[in-house]
Amino acid sequence: MKGLFITFEGPDGSGKTTQLQLLANYLREQGYDVVTTREPGGTHISDQIRKILLDPNHLELKNQTEILLYAASRAQLVHELIIPALEQGKIVLCDRYIDASIAYQSYGLGIDKEIVEEINRFASSQLQPNRTYLLYISPELGRERMIKRNNREFDSDLDRIEQKDIEYHERVYQGFSVLAEEYPNRILKIDANKSIEMIFEVIKKDFEKFLNMNWKEG
Repeated sequence: MKGLFITFEGPDGSGKTTQLQLLANYLREQGYDVVTTREPGGTHISDQIRKILLDPNHLELKNQTEILLYAASRAQLVHELIIPALEQGKIVLCDRYIDASIAYQSYGLGIDKEIVEEINRFASSQLQPNRTYLLYISPELGRERMIKRNNREFDSDLDRIEQKDIEYHERVYQGFSVLAEEYPNRILKIDANKSIEMIFEVIKKDFEKFLNMNWKEG
């Protein structure tokens, strides 16, 4: 495909959404055609699925259902938005992708990794990111940030995934660590304890180098 597919990953509270938007703004200033999106969500259908997945009242949601709903949301996003944008030569920046499913559902929920990967290979038509920025932060600090974010005051203000116990988030944290080791050529692991400005400088320099080496516009 003509375009580039870039994903941002990390534990909850890592600041990945902020960094995605900073990169999008920077690239648009440079004249690039950029599409930003998120998971779960990004299309009308995917956003409806997102509401089901993140509603803190849906405590009866089974692990199998969660995996399939995330994959269904991803399938719609990939085929309705991401692939068409890439075919048009655009740069697509996505907040979470398959790495998140492996970290949260395989490591977090304890579901066999091969099952999660196979479901998502089908859902995504095997579309893989060209580059992934993994913002790394401890589960404890991530939770503190989540509670403070958007003037939240209590754990009860968090969504269904964010409200899971610290042991779950520790497993997710470990999952992201393993993925960074497995795919060092695709995933750039970044210390999210640094300032927003310092983190963005790392991403910007890396992306400019990556862009020059791997892509010609159009």
